[in-house]
Amino acid sequence: MIGTASMDRRRFIKTAGLTLTSALVSTKIAPLHAKETAPASKPNIVFILADDMGYGDLACQNPKSKIPTPNLDRLAAQGIRFTNSHSPSAVCTPTRYSILTGRYCWRSRLKKSVLWQWDKPLIEPDRLTVGDMLKQKGYHTACIGKWHLGWDWPTKDNKPLNNRDTGETVDFTKPVANGPTTRGFDYYFGDDVPNFAPYCFIENDRTVGIPDKLKPRKMFGAHGVMLEGWKLENVMPTITDRAAEYVTDRAKQSDPFFLYFSLTAPHTPIAPAEEFIGKSDAHRYGDYVYQVDHSVGQVLDALDKAGIADNTIVIFTSDNGSPARDGRNYSGPTRSVLKYGHDPSRPWRGIKADIWEGGHRVPFVARWPKHFPAGKTSDELISHVDFMATMTAVLNIDLPNSAAPDSYNILPALQGKAQAKPIREALVHHSIQGLFAIRQGKWKFVDGLGAGGFSGPIRKPKPGESPGRLYDMHADPQEKNNLYDQHPEVVKQLKALLEKYKKDDRSVPHRTA
Repeated sequence: MIGTASMDRRRFIKTAGLTLTSALVSTKIAPLHAKETAPASKPNIVFILADDMGYGDLACQNPKSKIPTPNLDRLAAQGIRFTNSHSPSAVCTPTRYSILTGRYCWRSRLKKSVLWQWDKPLIEPDRLTVGDMLKQKGYHTACIGKWHLGWDWPTKDNKPLNNRDTGETVDFTKPVANGPTTRGFDYYFGDDVPNFAPYCFIENDRTVGIPDKLKPRKMFGAHGVMLEGWKLENVMPTITDRAAEYVTDRAKQSDPFFLYFSLTAPHTPIAPAEEFIGKSDAHRYGDYVYQVDHSVGQVLDALDKAGIADNTIVIFTSDNGSPARDGRNYSGPTRSVLKYGHDPSRPWRGIKADIWEGGHRVPFVARWPKHFPAGKTSDELISHVDFMATMTAVLNIDLPNSAAPDSYNILPALQGKAQAKPIREALVHHSIQGLFAIRQGKWKFVDGLGAGGFSGPIRKPKPGESPGRLYDMHADPQEKNNLYDQHPEVVKQLKALLEKYKKDDRSVPHRTA
């Protein structure tokens, strides 16, 4: 069955008089119409996504941090910092899906957890992505770093792979189909997932070299094939150099660019390069966060040296909260970094994967000189899923009604404009186990019990216990006082809104364009 997204895109193409032999060869790329007020000079866009970095890892918003983050602090001083920003999911893959599509990932085939080694592509072929959208408006688009949204790996025996396969049957002499360059990006370079095979870099749709050695069992990560000489510590420096080089090279071109710089840190394997070891007081984890800060600084410096910083939107955030591992043996137990006096989730409860705030409330800093205020903070409720609609607002173009069904335009908040009411009607949270919550105003309703993540599983209510939770996030930001029974009318209202969002397959009002 053809979805409405595909039908709407075909209708747009037909209306514009385009055929499949034109420059827009995919039915997913619906022509986007510029408004009369489109900016004369389109800004470059750099979206930097850390991996497993917590709200409290940013020194400028955690006075008790044991990790220096001078470059991120500088970015915050030059831009606007959001204190109520949430990843669309408390784990990795779903957040990445939402950033690029403007759609909650639980609407896709992935209802919980993440993609695993050798999994198939998650972004639907006919779904408009932010990369597709920007390419139509003349942008060169690049994804550098972690992908973690699936590929179609060719095999020598034509048999599908499963998550336990080592990859020895993969034909690495052939292109890898349906990766980033088929989902809106002109260029890709990265290590798909640093703790999954194949342990090698991928450029566009080809591995860089043939990974024909089995990873040593003692080396961190899932068992599988690797390129001879592969070192976990080399991943971050390599992708950072590529990102900075991309900025430098594209600055010489006349067309604007979109760089999605998807870091592999501070996620496991916690593998800081030697020059960063000992730079924090939070063991290897802290050193790796410090390296994240350094990578951000390299990109910011490249923008400055190229003379394009003033016409570049820079966004920094994280894909979810931190599991708070100390980095011992490239990992460590969850919360083990706390013994060093550093709490990556501070001041929130919970850690990565949880429905608690620490699972999904993350750093978010944005800079666009002369457009976004410098040194300002905002408590506007926002999410990474809002990126797509916001970029259409920046460029003053109409977004098809079928695209980005959960993406709100948060440009007014980025500009520091006072809002008479919240931009979002509400925001849906989602844990690794598929536990839902919804936030509206001061209220957070959790549709079940337990953390639904690393702090503990979803659980059934005990006799006489409420089946869900309701928190007043203004009075009780630590989520300690369950008001479910005291405010049944609020529970009923938020439960109904959550169910409506699920049923309607969208949470934003229908667009008139």
